[in-house]
Amino acid sequence: MARSSSGIVAGLTAAALAAIGFLAYQASANAPDDLGTQLPDKSSAATAAKAPRDEEHPTALPAGSGTGRRVVYSVDDDRVWLVGAGDRVKRTFTVAPGTVDPAPATYVVTSRSGRITGSDGVPVEHVVRFANVDDVPVGFSAAINGSASAPDAPDTSNPPKKLGGIRESREDGDAMWQFAIIGTKVFVIK
Repeated sequence: MARSSSGIVAGLTAAALAAIGFLAYQASANAPDDLGTQLPDKSSAATAAKAPRDEEHPTALPAGSGTGRRVVYSVDDDRVWLVGAGDRVKRTFTVAPGTVDPAPATYVVTSRSGRITGSDGVPVEHVVRFANVDDVPVGFSAAINGSASAPDAPDTSNPPKKLGGIRESREDGDAMWQFAIIGTKVFVIK
């Protein structure tokens, strides 16, 4: 009996190690090209704050919005760019911010949640967090009901509730979820 139990344990251990190896391989295949700096890199804030716009092509990636694989978020234009290797824009889309904006700086994705209830009480999915402003987590999310409007403060308290959710459509939320894994750079510009 002891031989059969130890054989089973050895088999389960080998299977567990194989599964861990496979998951590690998948994680490395999906890892960003360049993890960049940690939260926040104020040295790039001055550059990001003055990123000039291409008036002729308003959806073009703003100059001075970082380098390498990254998410670029313009708080003034309410627009996001998912930028791959070689500064190639993979996708750009508009968003609806909450009541709290992160300062222009370089951040990294620090946490993600598949599905939760947003601070405004709306069920959301594909939450990608990258900053905290006055203890308010800031990140991208998509409302499960398909609404892409800004999070609403659930009460009329004075002062109004601080909301850090940056809402995107479910389709854009899927793209963000696939692109912005833990450690992905997020450049916030004006």
